[in-house]
Amino acid sequence: MDKIKLAINGQEVEARRGMTVLEVAEAAGIYIPTLCHDPDLEPYGACRLCVVEVEGMRGLPTACTTPATDGMVVHTETPAVNKVRCTAVELLIADHPSDCLTCPKNQQCELQKVAAYLGITQQRFRKATGLLPVDTSNPFFNLDRNMCILCARCVRTCDEITGVGAIDLAFRGYESKVSTFNDNLLLDSICVSCGECVVHCPTGALIPKDARQPTREVETICPYCGVGCGIYLGIRDGQIISIRGKREGTVNKGSLCVKGRFGIAEYI
Repeated sequence: MDKIKLAINGQEVEARRGMTVLEVAEAAGIYIPTLCHDPDLEPYGACRLCVVEVEGMRGLPTACTTPATDGMVVHTETPAVNKVRCTAVELLIADHPSDCLTCPKNQQCELQKVAAYLGITQQRFRKATGLLPVDTSNPFFNLDRNMCILCARCVRTCDEITGVGAIDLAFRGYESKVSTFNDNLLLDSICVSCGECVVHCPTGALIPKDARQPTREVETICPYCGVGCGIYLGIRDGQIISIRGKREGTVNKGSLCVKGRFGIAEYI
């Protein structure tokens, strides 16, 4: 296998040819903040948080879309890089609700994690005042566009993983939002309720109806069909309150259908 060597923050690392700078950094244990990146999806480069400085390269390229090359010298923490990252996150926060403590995604929100990493403790930009209606039509999860950061991970998941294409980014400018065809409710769309978009959403924009933290998890096999998808049952007070796919499993690699993700509790 063809190997290359490059330097990230003064640390020499070895990687496979064809890997991106972000993939190399993650493999080396070097954290680069990102919101639109997902290892299950194709590189997108929308959030601009993974920008880095590369010696000999103009501007601030995104690490998730930049191929690593032999001899490359990368800097992930510079004043210019951090200024761009902070501004990008501050703009997201200005258009995002601030009730983190009551948000079902509290302590699991990737925007919250990135803001803490960048040391953002004050709101520099004026807060947006618009409020969008929450789509509660789906029987298993809600779509709260007020929490959406337009990373398109849900859209790409629906297209690249499930192949359904029930949602897409629609409209322009401040009117941009995740939408179904003809801007219908989720229930009236071709959505198959598999919940993959919920799993890949970095914020509280897509959240299960009954989102609670389990006290423990039990590894098992989904009993619905003969595929044998690996799952983890979230248990709390003797009840199954959540189901997640086993990412390290070779059968489903974390993915589940609507029955496996939302029907187990009633089936068992």
